[in-house]
Amino acid sequence: MKQRISPGEIFVIVAAYNEERHIRDVVRRVRAQGFPNVVVVSDGSKDKTEAVALAAGATVLKHITNLGKGGALKTGADYALREGAQALIFLDGDGQHEPEELPKFRTALGTADIVFSARRRTGRMPFVLRFGNWFISTLIKRLYHLDLHDSQCGYRAMRAKAYPLVRWRSNDYSVESEMIAWASKAHLSYAEVPIRTIYHDKYKGTTPLDGFPIVWNLVMWRLQRRKTDKKRAFWRREEIR
Repeated sequence: MKQRISPGEIFVIVAAYNEERHIRDVVRRVRAQGFPNVVVVSDGSKDKTEAVALAAGATVLKHITNLGKGGALKTGADYALREGAQALIFLDGDGQHEPEELPKFRTALGTADIVFSARRRTGRMPFVLRFGNWFISTLIKRLYHLDLHDSQCGYRAMRAKAYPLVRWRSNDYSVESEMIAWASKAHLSYAEVPIRTIYHDKYKGTTPLDGFPIVWNLVMWRLQRRKTDKKRAFWRREEIR
């Protein structure tokens, strides 16, 4: 059993691009669950995302130009660790992840270094997304030996000491898969929690065109030897508790 992490030690990182319609509700619901540290990264937004998030009680970081989801999450995670975070939880800023499920991730971090989520399969999940997710998850199981049911869901958490071992280079939607690749290579303990499936009328996220580079990258990451010798030495000296 690892050391229990309090909600005040967890930073919730929210990547947002032109989400003024949803971000106030997301931030308020996160804080209502007892998680005071909400970091919204406005990834080149042209609307009022930043002002709305700030008024709702979030810390707001700003990208002048749109770097992509992976870049926004990395900016938020780097900031959180500098501020003393003991754990990170990532969720989307468009309301497709329910903040009421945050306690599940905190509980799962009691036994795992990194926590993934799996959306319950419903008829509302677009068929192309269901097929692509199944294909990529199957590939991940064969290449990385992680048995995940929803490899592309971005609602996930990790302990702070795990972050240097999975810190990604991807700026686009490959970020979810890259986290998995490095988590496997670092032999991190993992858990998966079920979450409710939510889709707005206009689905935003990974498209079929995104799937091709994700598959290619998964193969390349499997063959790549990452330069993490110093990080692995730290991992062996400092047991995650």
